[in-house]
Amino acid sequence: METNLLALSQELEQAVDRAAAFVVAVHGRRRMSSSGFLWRDGVVVTSEHAIQRDEDIRVTLADGRTVEATLAGRDPGTDIAVLRVTGGAPASVAAAAGPLKPGRLVLSLGRSRDSGVNASMGILSAVSGAWRSWRGGALDGYLRLDLTLFPASTGGPVLTTAGEFVGVASPVLSRIAPLAIPASTVERVASDLLAKGRVARGYLGVGLQPVPLPEHLKQNLGYAAKSAVIVLSVETESPAERAGILIGDVLLSMGGKPLRDVDDLQSALETTAIGQQITVKLVRGGKASELQVTVGERGA
Repeated sequence: METNLLALSQELEQAVDRAAAFVVAVHGRRRMSSSGFLWRDGVVVTSEHAIQRDEDIRVTLADGRTVEATLAGRDPGTDIAVLRVTGGAPASVAAAAGPLKPGRLVLSLGRSRDSGVNASMGILSAVSGAWRSWRGGALDGYLRLDLTLFPASTGGPVLTTAGEFVGVASPVLSRIAPLAIPASTVERVASDLLAKGRVARGYLGVGLQPVPLPEHLKQNLGYAAKSAVIVLSVETESPAERAGILIGDVLLSMGGKPLRDVDDLQSALETTAIGQQITVKLVRGGKASELQVTVGERGA
């Protein structure tokens, strides 16, 4: 038993030592630093919510140097921000291989300018497929952490005990517990931020609420789903207004995909290119009709 514990302890020490070279402290908010990691040469990935200003951002590297950083892009929906810096060794760890399951031991790493690298150990307490955060970002998986996430460690890497990359630690995407933003999501979002400075998301400009559909109406429309979404508001000069969508319209489908709730609409927008025209089927005054909507870009 003692031998096994010693072996585990040594394995954890080695994993932290290997990762220490690319874990950085990020100074982008008042009073307390956060963490990040050198994802590529000259590129740091960190938590978006901990970057509370667009300028005067600094990063403390593994060798103790504090350097200026430039914000390359941020995405509140997935809580990922990307900084450009000079110096430091980029991460050389591979993403965790194979399916991640609840109970897997993981390490959360961070760095403080005063105390250096810090680590905490726990498990993945819940793992599921693709989901959407309350901030509206689409993540490739739900990886809930059961560990102590120190305030200065937010934005730092989450690793397996073998040092494989699981994701980025975030305390703000779930109201239940801290999460690891999956490695695949980090790759996708960080690449978009480097290329465009933002993550482009489709936009219609409507406020919606799910509503149940009467059985007779479903039969008349040939609509199988039990619910649709009713339009409560339409923004001025939005794609929805330009297409002729009105308050009170009941939207049944978009691009051939049923709209049972608001999440269905967001999912349909994510798979539709901005500027593309898409068919929306709706019910107005008890009668079915179709409109062509040109998808806009949120925040454009």
